[in-house]
This record gives sequence, structure tokens and C-alpha cells, in this order.
Amino acid sequence: MEFTIHNQVLTAVFVLAVILGAVANKTNFCTMGAVSDWVNMGDTGRLRAWLLAMAVAILGVAVLVGTGGAAIGTETFPPYRTPYFAWLRYLVGGLMFGVGMTLASGCGNKTLVRIGGGNLKSLLVLVIASACAYLMLWTDFYGIVFNPWIAATTVELGKAGMNSQSLNEFFGTGARSQALTGAVVGLVLAAIAFASKDFRGNKDNILSGVVIGLIVTAGWYITGGTMGSAWKEWAELADTLPSRVEVQSFTFISPMGDTARFLMEPGNLANINFGVTALAGVIIGSLLYALLSGGFRIEWFASGGDFLNHAIGAVLMGIGGVLSMGCTIGQAITGVSTLAMGSFLTFFAIVAGAAATMKYQYRRMMQEA
Repeated sequence: MEFTIHNQVLTAVFVLAVILGAVANKTNFCTMGAVSDWVNMGDTGRLRAWLLAMAVAILGVAVLVGTGGAAIGTETFPPYRTPYFAWLRYLVGGLMFGVGMTLASGCGNKTLVRIGGGNLKSLLVLVIASACAYLMLWTDFYGIVFNPWIAATTVELGKAGMNSQSLNEFFGTGARSQALTGAVVGLVLAAIAFASKDFRGNKDNILSGVVIGLIVTAGWYITGGTMGSAWKEWAELADTLPSRVEVQSFTFISPMGDTARFLMEPGNLANINFGVTALAGVIIGSLLYALLSGGFRIEWFASGGDFLNHAIGAVLMGIGGVLSMGCTIGQAITGVSTLAMGSFLTFFAIVAGAAATMKYQYRRMMQEA
């Protein structure tokens, strides 16, 4: 069997995802946990690791764009830099996802990492979230329920002379402007992350931020560089067009829907795409680390209420994640690396939704005590 450029891309993505899963497990990188630490204990360590991952990814994309190593325009998956700024979509979807990940005990990536560590609760979350993401992506559900009001509130930036929603559009167009703006934003975020002495002394937080940021950068390089160009040319001549042969990097909610689609027709290998491969890789990477470190533990629901919270959270994650066009990795690191305004808005909405849910849960717990 010929080892095509398609196989090469998916293999590279799988290897990166395995590393991502192992590192996230080792360092306990968790965006929901980052918000929880900050809201409940005033500890910003994991939140700064998240910011560092953003900074590294932004700087990585700035280097790629500035040197011509990758072309990252408005036609990516998802379309982060689209000139159609669907602000209400990002806001509502981000809030839903933030609430959902809190109820489900972790974001999309953390759900996969927890499954690798033996958590059966997260397996249920994955099943439900995947079904909801499939509903949003591959049925008429999104068009009927969401598109009418999203279309009505979307701002066409082209009317204001902007080619995309990237922040660099305020300072100029082209690769040079994107690279310079990215360098400034990335360095500012890195400075904020390292401003804490405690953070500077925590090797795990630094490791997770740097590695995850570099992995997101590598995803852009693979699909947006010369390898990606060869991949697209191969796909155009393929007998069966493979799924999502587009410029992209790591995200985990849409891939859940794509995985459900593949499992409904497992004989159609063309449905194995970047996201499906990444999803499997993160689980396997986390599993390998859990087994090697002795951290593999089977975990199940503590009560019916625990089950219900996770189930509701999974629904909100699946629907909200597709609505906002990404999760805490897909929008808040990968999307942010493109300097897309919608990605920053989604990040703030996710944090707000998670923080408000945690405050409500704490207040309710105190009332019941």
C-alpha cells in the first residue's frame, strides 16, 4: 500500500496528538481547572500556562507567516479569520461551552485526557458531546435553530474595508502586518504569564504551555506549508475526496462530531481526517502516560446527580463548542494564534461561563451545608 501524502499528514498529526495527550496528563493541563483554581483559590498557575500556550502559538504563527513557512488566511477550518464577525455566535457558544465544561469536569481536550487515564465518566461525556456535535455539523439542526439569528446579527467587516477579523487588520494588511502584530501580542501574553514568581518556578506549567503552543504551531505548519499544499493537490486528484483537507490545527469539538460520522460508516476511510486522528492520538498519549506512570484509575459516577451534571455538560459542550467554532484549545489557543477577534471573544465567554457556574455551585453547596 502506498504511503501517500495524506497518510503522512495524518501520521504527523497522530504523533503530535500523542505527545499532547501525554504532556497534558503529566502536567495536569486543564483549562476548566485553570478557571477553578483562579476563582476558588486565587491560584493563577494553570491559567498562566493557558496564556503561555496562547503566546507560544501566536509567536509560532507570526514566525510561520513572516518567513513564508505557512499561509494562514481566511479559508481555514474552522474559518477563524473570516470577515463575517458573528459576535453573538461566539458569545453564546462560548458561554454554553464554559458552563458545559464545568458541569462535565473538563473541556474537550481534558475529556480525552481523562478517558486515557481510565475515567469512564468522561467516556460518557465524549459519547454525548460527539452526538450533539454531529447534530450541529451534519444535520439541519444548526440551520433551523441557530442560523436565522446568527445571520441577522453577523457584522460584515468587508463593508468597513477589512479583509478579515484578525487584529492585524487595524494596523495593516499582509503577512508583515500579521507577523508584527502577532509578535507584539505574543510577547505581551508571555510577559503576563511569566510575571508570577510561582509560575516561573513551576516546571509543569511552563512545560505544558510551551509544548501545547508548539504543537498548535506544528499543526499550522503541516497543513499551511509546503506539505499542506502537496496534500491539497493530492486530494484534488484522489478517487474519493478525503474529509477536511484544509489549513487547520488542533481543535476537539468538531472532531467529535466527525468521529461520530466516521463510526456510523467505518468502512469509509475518507472520513478519517485531521481531527479524528488528533482525537484518537490524545486518548492514546494520555493512556500511555497513565500506564507508564502508574496513574491509570477506573472512575465512575458518584451519584445520579453526578451523572446528570456530566450529561447536561456534555450536551452544552457539543452544541456550544460547534456554535462558537471551537473549544478552549480550538478557539482559545489555535484560533487566538490567528489573532481572530472572535477567538478572543470566545475565550472570554468560556471563562465567564465557567466562572459563573463555579460561583453558583459554591453558593448552592453552602446553602445545602
